[in-house]
Amino acid sequence: MNRRTFLQSTAGLSALAMLGLEARPNAKSVGLQLYTLRSDIQKQGIEKILAEVAKLGYKKVENFGYNQGKFFGKTPTEYRKILADNGLKAISGHYMTARSKAFGDTDGLTKNWDKIVEDAAAIGQEYAVIAYLIDNERKPEDYKQLFELLNKGSEVAKKAGLTLGYHNHDFEFTQKIDGEKPYDLLLKNTNVIMEVDLYWVAKAGENANEYFKKFPGRFPLWHVKDMANTEKKEFAEVGVGTIDFGALFKDAKKAGLKHYFVEQDVCQRPPLESIKISIDNIQAAKWG
Repeated sequence: MNRRTFLQSTAGLSALAMLGLEARPNAKSVGLQLYTLRSDIQKQGIEKILAEVAKLGYKKVENFGYNQGKFFGKTPTEYRKILADNGLKAISGHYMTARSKAFGDTDGLTKNWDKIVEDAAAIGQEYAVIAYLIDNERKPEDYKQLFELLNKGSEVAKKAGLTLGYHNHDFEFTQKIDGEKPYDLLLKNTNVIMEVDLYWVAKAGENANEYFKKFPGRFPLWHVKDMANTEKKEFAEVGVGTIDFGALFKDAKKAGLKHYFVEQDVCQRPPLESIKISIDNIQAAKWG
């Protein structure tokens, strides 16, 4: 490198430093579940928040709250442009089954599913994930109906070029149906992929590595969130809690991991500060 090239290079690094952006030639491609920033999005708008997310170094996002053809109030064309303007890609999106009206009359697996996956494909999503089962969707007969709904919904998703997935909490492990955990039954009776939420697996007292070994390749999406070292085991920024992510990521290949997303359901500090701590710790970690 000659002197002129060196000076140009260091000037560029100085400019990045002035902007508060660290040059990371080998930076990891980290995703964010936007639900973490739901209050900020509501108050400030999706454009401003996605710009902030990109500045922190996130490269991927996972959507939530799609309804009536809109992502955060934007059409697929509008939303895709906002993502592109910020160098972001929406890899996945969260949806409900729409069997329960607890969250209102929203679109989901049993309502306008064809339109959902069509719009998801239009913004470049690769996955559509069922996010949560309402309390009144957890009876044995509800799960048996769910297996059929997921398998049929998966076929519709495939036609649009998407893969259907399921995101867990802890109740899928703590409940029993005919002596088996709903999570195990989901793996055995459906063809969908699993978006494994590492916090909720740990909260339920389960070992995610054992699932990776028993059902290899079924876990291409992960939610990476930490657990506070307190009696209540609150959500915590990645890297400041008790979860051994290094041990989990050792089995990433066996699990079939392709994308992982930071998510913190509840933050003890401003959410943008929390997600900055998480991504900074991930970038500094040996895993990921």
